[in-house]
Amino acid sequence: MSQAHTLPQGGVKQWWLKWRFHLNILLILIPLGFMPKYFADASLFRGDSGLGANVVQGLQVGRWTLDLAELRDEAPRADGPAGDFKAFNAALCNTCAEGVKAIYLRIGKPRSLRAAGSIFFGPPSRMGTNLPIPPRTRPDADIWVTIEGWDGKMYQASVPLAKASPATAAWLEKQGGNK
Repeated sequence: MSQAHTLPQGGVKQWWLKWRFHLNILLILIPLGFMPKYFADASLFRGDSGLGANVVQGLQVGRWTLDLAELRDEAPRADGPAGDFKAFNAALCNTCAEGVKAIYLRIGKPRSLRAAGSIFFGPPSRMGTNLPIPPRTRPDADIWVTIEGWDGKMYQASVPLAKASPATAAWLEKQGGNK
């Protein structure tokens, strides 16, 4: 009769058999640690927690009133060769969405409607855009909001960059002449 030989169990196999349950629990718990940030971001993008940070309320542009806010209170993000961008949200008042064809955002006063800046997209109660930050922008620059009406006219208003986005103004101050 031949006797069955059992192979001796190695250290790794014993360790795996002993700890696999605990490692699986860890794989479940680690993502749970990131859930609060996920839900906060989802709430912000849905609009449940407002427009964002540093809201400029009641900005009068022509006959319309809108609120302007930066999405997050942080410095602009680099987007490869395209440069640095800052996300902004805007909301028209509940009764003044009629007559608006398009809304644009730009640093520095636009020369014409062809150079009005980045266009807002989305519903009138929560529009968003990514504003390019030109390399030689001064921290005391103004952000210009341009509304194009269905009547073909252009309406403009400005707000200081330091008021609309203190994080961007501080970032530009820190950049100094490096750009």
